Amino acid sequence: MRNTPVPARRLSLKSLTLSTLAAGAALALSPAARAADAYPSKPVKLIVPFAAGGSTDIVARVLAEGMRQTLGQSIVVDNKAGAGGLLGTEALANAAADGYTIGMATVSTMTINPLLYTRAANLGAKLTPVANLVTMPSVYMVHPSLGVNSFEAFVAKAKAQPKQISGAVPGPGTLGHLMLASSNETLKTDILVVPYRGNGPALNDALAGMVQVMPDQLPSSLPHIKSGKLIAVALASESRSPELPNVPTFKELGYNDLNQLGISWFGIVAPKNTPAAIVKRLQEAAVKAAHLPDVQKRLKTLGATPTDMDQSQFAAQITAQTQRHKVLLDKAGVKPE
Repeated sequence: MRNTPVPARRLSLKSLTLSTLAAGAALALSPAARAADAYPSKPVKLIVPFAAGGSTDIVARVLAEGMRQTLGQSIVVDNKAGAGGLLGTEALANAAADGYTIGMATVSTMTINPLLYTRAANLGAKLTPVANLVTMPSVYMVHPSLGVNSFEAFVAKAKAQPKQISGAVPGPGTLGHLMLASSNETLKTDILVVPYRGNGPALNDALAGMVQVMPDQLPSSLPHIKSGKLIAVALASESRSPELPNVPTFKELGYNDLNQLGISWFGIVAPKNTPAAIVKRLQEAAVKAAHLPDVQKRLKTLGATPTDMDQSQFAAQITAQTQRHKVLLDKAGVKPE
């Protein structure tokens, strides 16, 4: 039997049909799929909802440098401070969901502000948790004028002088406020809670001895502790800080709830509806960045460490801590504005 040659015209039609199908398949890809495939093709903006120089800003800039290496694009830090982080978080929630605007998330912005501010109540629903990257200890400090150098001596003095010792917090309902109110309840002390308009003014008065006690995140307070202007009596941390090896953790002292309450975290969130492929790309790059040796070294000097959390648990962590903080805010009598 002879092989019958296929007419050239039929070959041309077959080739044309295959080409048309391939072109159609490419056109069928959604704009979001094509964008995700090319991501990132330009610098990414990282909104920090607090002023430059604070703990969140410092951590953000360390992570941004790491992500420049792992994502392959510059990460431009954009400080949008105001209303305890609310303004920057709002700006992020209203940004385009294309992966080119992301934001720093903290315990305050994600689990306290929605309970403090009516306008923030639904912000969480407008954001997608990407990755929880760093944990940071809080430190409980006293002014040298109080005349104590240990946690035990501090508690004894506070019990002996109810309502005579005052403690500075950055504002009503802040993590510092919850820490001080919870320690009063747990330790059976009665330290007066003095709310300030921000961490800076609170720390300034603590340094001046206008107030005798202050809980704070470690990075902003460490220089003052090392200089002797403030005395650290306890840390909220999973382990002692290499920078303060003689300061015990609340966990060591037998107060695990206070310990867990005071451990801050810093993560990344994106606007809702950011394509899943882009969220995954950001997550992988961010986690890898937090574990780079040079990033770890810089974080260590801040008293911070990369988290080893399974990132699928980040959203659940936010929900659980929001529930915990609602109970504490209700106990403290703090109502939403």
